[in-house]
Amino acid sequence: MRATIIHAPGDIRVENAPEPTITAPTDAIIRTVATCVCGSDLWDYRGINPVTEPHPIGHEYVGVVEEVGSDVSTVKPGQFVIGSFFASDNTCPVCRAGYHTSCLHREFINGCQAEYVRVPLADGTLVATPEQPDEELIPSLLTLSDVMGTGWYAAKAAEVKLGSTAVVVGDGAVGLSGVIAAKELGAERIIAMSRHESRQRPALEFGATDIVSERGEEGVARVKELTNGIGADSVLECVGTRQSMHQALQSTRPGGNVGFVGVPHDVAVDGQELFFSHVGLRGGPAPVRAFLPDLIDRVFGGRIHPGKVFDLTLPLDEVAEGYKAMDERRAIKALLRP
Repeated sequence: MRATIIHAPGDIRVENAPEPTITAPTDAIIRTVATCVCGSDLWDYRGINPVTEPHPIGHEYVGVVEEVGSDVSTVKPGQFVIGSFFASDNTCPVCRAGYHTSCLHREFINGCQAEYVRVPLADGTLVATPEQPDEELIPSLLTLSDVMGTGWYAAKAAEVKLGSTAVVVGDGAVGLSGVIAAKELGAERIIAMSRHESRQRPALEFGATDIVSERGEEGVARVKELTNGIGADSVLECVGTRQSMHQALQSTRPGGNVGFVGVPHDVAVDGQELFFSHVGLRGGPAPVRAFLPDLIDRVFGGRIHPGKVFDLTLPLDEVAEGYKAMDERRAIKALLRP
């Protein structure tokens, strides 16, 4: 099969690789219908995460079940399915508490920018759609495997409520998905922090009521100005840098909450400052599996259209251009068709 391999920073190639096979009775093999490049993949592409040897890459996928192991009972060949980027059993105490990405038996699913994917713990990881989706739904369903589920978790972790004020730090695909989530969860005011006009437009379309283009202390001051000097009830941190975390914490009112889902790089939190702020802080890898049934219903029902975050569609063979376009900010998110 064709699969995407990263050889070194900036060096993405499509190569021939062995097709995956069932290696455990709980596995499933998926024929990938669509996959994509994630903002977190760019950490490797840019060399911020070390790439010591060539390896497969990609962790977002939707597809059709081709084969299942003997112990798999909840999905079957021919079904269209969506799964999380972490495999989970959906039965351990941590899964039952709703934190599937910390499942006691979790496995990271990698190598999804390919024609076929092996999914471990298929019963606990994959969710079948109610029917074969129309073509126009596939981009939105693909977002549920990560970015929309991650934006949703950011909003839930930040405790967005009906009538509340939310701030979204970050204007990538996760941040834009966070705007959708805040709107769906009932936020009355949604302040999107974005310096890029091409991303401000979809933020407003998804439900943002205000745009703040300033960053750092100036950005915090602008949020305070918009919230009568108090700060926001809920802040979604969707970047993962020291500056974005500081901006998120400083933009939150006393007693408010920050949901942080940007993978942290060189992030440090001052414990004393956090202590006296009364700000709640929760985050981590999004437990996408917990949200999949609800989000699938919202997509099929036409309530949300997160697939609009894809502004570049390419065949898998041109995946290197997808990385390059995202790295150069010529694209928000690149969808790949195997």
